[in-house]
Amino acid sequence: MAPHTHYPSRWIDPKSGFCPQTKTFHNIRPPVPLPPLSQPLSLAEYTLSFLQSSATAPTTPVLIDATSGRHVSYGQFLAQFHSLTLSLRSLLSKGQVAFILSPPSLHVPVLYFSLLALGVVVSPANPIGSQSEVAYQVRLCKPAVAFATSATAHKLPNGLTTILLDSPEFLSLIDGSRPGTGPGYPVEVNQTDSAAILYSSGTTGRVKGVISTHRNFIALIAGMHAIRLQPDPNEPVVQAVSMFTLPLFHVFGFFMLIRAVSMGETMVLTERFNFEEMLRAVERFKVTSMPVSPPVIVALANSVLAQKYDLSSLRLLGCGGAPLGKEVAERFIRKFPNVEIVQGYGLTESGGGATRMIDPEEAKNYASVGRLAENMEAKIVDPETGEALPPGQRGELWLRGPTVMKGYVGDDKATAETLDKDGWLKTGDLCYFDDEGFIYIVDRLKELIKYKAYQVPPAELEHILQSHPDIADAAVIPYPDEEAGQIPMAYVVRRPGSNITEALVMDFVAKQVSPYKKIRRVSFINSIPKSPAGKILRRELVTLALSSGSSKL
Repeated sequence: MAPHTHYPSRWIDPKSGFCPQTKTFHNIRPPVPLPPLSQPLSLAEYTLSFLQSSATAPTTPVLIDATSGRHVSYGQFLAQFHSLTLSLRSLLSKGQVAFILSPPSLHVPVLYFSLLALGVVVSPANPIGSQSEVAYQVRLCKPAVAFATSATAHKLPNGLTTILLDSPEFLSLIDGSRPGTGPGYPVEVNQTDSAAILYSSGTTGRVKGVISTHRNFIALIAGMHAIRLQPDPNEPVVQAVSMFTLPLFHVFGFFMLIRAVSMGETMVLTERFNFEEMLRAVERFKVTSMPVSPPVIVALANSVLAQKYDLSSLRLLGCGGAPLGKEVAERFIRKFPNVEIVQGYGLTESGGGATRMIDPEEAKNYASVGRLAENMEAKIVDPETGEALPPGQRGELWLRGPTVMKGYVGDDKATAETLDKDGWLKTGDLCYFDDEGFIYIVDRLKELIKYKAYQVPPAELEHILQSHPDIADAAVIPYPDEEAGQIPMAYVVRRPGSNITEALVMDFVAKQVSPYKKIRRVSFINSIPKSPAGKILRRELVTLALSSGSSKL
């Protein structure tokens, strides 16, 4: 897209968005107006206002269960939302927290919207989390009530008021056949009120509860509405159908759900991710787009199974949650030339969206995660000196804008360490900008391997490993070494039928990197442990490595 010249400062480079005066990167997209901050407005009210002004028919499905084929139309969804909001109004007060422990279902989106409309803070957690993990999250968010299912309720602490989503009682609460037109937003919710407590992935430390406001998500949805990928005018207009492989408790799934409703799209939900069921659903429901994490793209690029299904309806994959290798993206595009991969980047702490791509030209830059999202600013800060750096130089990415969180629940120390007094969010990610304003993620700062005096980014080595035809997946971790401090060690998942050896793996990488980045130890494994968003759980692999082999210390 052409750079826009809407900046107050003549110093800002219209191509990169960099201002040498302030050492700040500005987004180069047109500014997106937001509702006045003084206007009372919940995320639910804001999102549903788009439906009132759109041509979405009441009979259009909003939710489809991939397994059973059951669906909920927009008309039914709104009736259930109104009914549940009225029902819960007598049980919950604005500002209270509702903890949600449920796999994706046709009821969860209705519940989210009702709670948001009442100003109740939504706090969803991983339904397959352990009892101790759930107990810790409950202690953090201090809920007034929990919503669970008969399969997950036993994980909740005793004494917590619990409503089962698969019970006749809950079904009576969402019975949309009652008379009355709905709540008319009876609770006044301010945009600065807390909307959700979502849990960070905890890949480099203990899970934290991230408090996001209604304003954070309103800003995100406003940007996505104002600037979005335009359909090809030569293609017939079809109903947008999104297959959700993402968990709805994760920030990526949470905001993509809200976005899909605001756009009048149809969402296909699955209780448990299964690769073949996903392929079957794409064929059966003519899915046009999927928000995915990189492992799904890797699986599609590598799978023979995908050729057994008609995936011709698929047009777009929105990829986020973890870095995607350029080689993987190119391999995917060769196999599916009519499907576009659009990357983005964000953290739970930034409401999920901080950078993205908005047109086919941008999307071709597979090594990047796009340009700064609307109304966002960034700095690249040298971790050693604290100095802000220009384009082309690596440092920690700092973000500022209307989607940045309020803070961490019950952890003022962590909040102060992550958010500075000027509102800058320190992401902990090592990144750089190029001269065109594209952002590149190198790795997590905390995950850099310290080999002698050098820093080795595991993600760079993982992308190389994943480009090998005999390797299905890989992860790289630091392994203690007496002489070097740490050495890069690879965990490798072989492709079926492959007999690739440790020596071949090490040689393949050595030919493509500087000597200090070489893989110096390899272990073969059946699968790489990952978070629901596709992030590698390196701590688990480090523990495994130290328990299975004697490190040279």
